[in-house]
Amino acid sequence: MGVWTHAVLGQTVAALLSFVGLAAAIEVNPTPIQIQLALDRGKQAAAQQRSPETLYARFGNTDPAQPEGFLLTKLGGLSVLAAHMALRGLEPSAADVAHVIEASSMLVGATIVGERPDFAVNSYLVLDQGGRTIKPLTVRADGQAERRATWPEAQKFHAKIVATFRYNDFDPHARTTITIFPAGGGEVHLPLNFKDIE
Repeated sequence: MGVWTHAVLGQTVAALLSFVGLAAAIEVNPTPIQIQLALDRGKQAAAQQRSPETLYARFGNTDPAQPEGFLLTKLGGLSVLAAHMALRGLEPSAADVAHVIEASSMLVGATIVGERPDFAVNSYLVLDQGGRTIKPLTVRADGQAERRATWPEAQKFHAKIVATFRYNDFDPHARTTITIFPAGGGEVHLPLNFKDIE
């Protein structure tokens, strides 16, 4: 085989592995190939001058007047790490990579909409999987929500709630509903399928 054939085969295998990785659900124990693909994705994003935040797994609504959120898994965290480092002309160290891979919890963030600047104080966030409620390891909500600058949502306030969940506490392959309980009452439900997230 010539050099060109090896190059084409290598690109084909990498593309197939990337496709398989994207459809495999949240990976709690990533393989060396998955780790490298995640790091490469981050470097590529930096080369395209994309913000590392674009590498978060997003869920919810694209309408700014509706709730939405993100997940940061191990592989997503590696891509974000690689993008941040590449934007500074650096490479993640083996210790940096190990720190992300050995993490025992996943980060979940959500933005909800309310009528007052303090509407999110003491809000709570849980995962629901088939009627089983998974409580967070940690949860934090904005004490002071931000007002949207764009019309017609200029009168609404947007607040973030961030929680961490132990990988051992939930099924990384299951359909899941993220449920937020704003302190003022009511519930916000954001369904997603962990099989669609890497």
